[in-house]
Amino acid sequence: MVDSAPNDDNRSRAAAGGHGVARAAAGRLGGLLTSVMDLHVRIALQEADREKRRLIVGALLISGGLGLLLLALIAAETALLLWFHQALGWSWSSAALMLAAIDLVVAGLFLRVGGQMLKGPYLPETMAGLTKTTRALLGR
Repeated sequence: MVDSAPNDDNRSRAAAGGHGVARAAAGRLGGLLTSVMDLHVRIALQEADREKRRLIVGALLISGGLGLLLLALIAAETALLLWFHQALGWSWSSAALMLAAIDLVVAGLFLRVGGQMLKGPYLPETMAGLTKTTRALLGR
């Protein structure tokens, strides 16, 4: 009986030592995984920064292009108004009314075709995205 007690004590020490090694290895593995995830997050943030800059620059360039397109449209309408007045001999009011009528017909055509193109059905994910975007833009 005396011999069995030291053996039990040796086994419990060996078991505790084995757990200590396993804990150290798990700690190292956890540290390595944390380091890899930190690196991944840092890279993802850098990519998000680049994408944000790209989208902002793209939106600014599109805005500039649309502004210039609007100016070109105004210049073309002015030229058409002058042509109606000079070449066709119409009064200023007749020429302006004809130009307004042409604009209304073209706008109606665009709205009709655009409305047809935007008709559903939409996928649920698309509707959820549109709803979130609309709420974010309107502040609801």
